[in-house]
Amino acid sequence: MFIQTESTPNPATLKFLPGQNVLGAGTADFPTADAAEGSPLAARVFKVNGVTGVFFGADFVTVTKDDAVDWDHIKPAILGAIMEHFQSGQPVMAGEAAASGHAEHTGEDGEIVEQIKELLDTRVRPAVAQDGGDITFHGFDRGIVYLHMQGACAGCPSSTLTLKMGIENLLKHYIPEVVEVRPVAA
Repeated sequence: MFIQTESTPNPATLKFLPGQNVLGAGTADFPTADAAEGSPLAARVFKVNGVTGVFFGADFVTVTKDDAVDWDHIKPAILGAIMEHFQSGQPVMAGEAAASGHAEHTGEDGEIVEQIKELLDTRVRPAVAQDGGDITFHGFDRGIVYLHMQGACAGCPSSTLTLKMGIENLLKHYIPEVVEVRPVAA
């Protein structure tokens, strides 16, 4: 098994490509070791000293490290953990795990929210997945769109610029009711 790695815009995050499906569809975010108990793969990666976050996409694993730890020191152990997991035959997720996605929205702005989700799914999420992350809809209130940033996007130095200059401008262009985009914590 050969696992490729790619850097991301976030220097604390690295993208690992095992050359096979990880989730297949959707994403899964594990911001802490405790959150990883539903995933044998995430739990195994968190055993590597210095790992602070794990995120799964369709065909990749994104790992975030503590700033005090150097990639040269933990990358081999992470590669080993991912390889061991796939060779073990264990599932990536234990039991029925819900893939994260957009939050539900009820209310009078349903049509606007559907347009927002459509633009996120077709224009934003594929590009963000290339960088090892995901952005999902969290809410819409009085013209403000709230988005949840995951994986490499969470804590990325360029995420604010991406959010404001990229996503906000895109949504405002297509949906006049959108006046601002803000990030939300998990």
